[in-house]
Amino acid sequence: MLLATLGVPFEPAAAQLAVDSAVEAGSRLVIANVVELAPLPLSVVLGYDHIQEPDVADALLAPAELARALGVEVERLLVRSPRPVTALLELVAEVGPGLLVFGPDQARLRRRRYAKAAKAIRERCTCLFWLA
Repeated sequence: MLLATLGVPFEPAAAQLAVDSAVEAGSRLVIANVVELAPLPLSVVLGYDHIQEPDVADALLAPAELARALGVEVERLLVRSPRPVTALLELVAEVGPGLLVFGPDQARLRRRRYAKAAKAIRERCTCLFWLA
């Protein structure tokens, strides 16, 4: 199972679906936060290429803690790329999940960005997927 977002917290329904699916299938849960990497070389060198807001960090940790409490093996990833949607699809190809749960909180993500990501997932995803 792969639970993914684009730098914002998860929709509660998406996180619950991913954890429940991993528990029922007895498989590991990969939780991925795919963020845009700005092309600023000095920021990357200094480590300021991605500064996560504390409330977002806590929200992304909650599904991992719940899954671990239910006995699921969890792997958390932070993927930084100039093209986050392409990076997400490459991650899907690499991990080979049975189900991709794409669940960013749409209230915290621009509508156009979500629509673009959803369209790319529909067109190029190689596994079952669920969109929030």
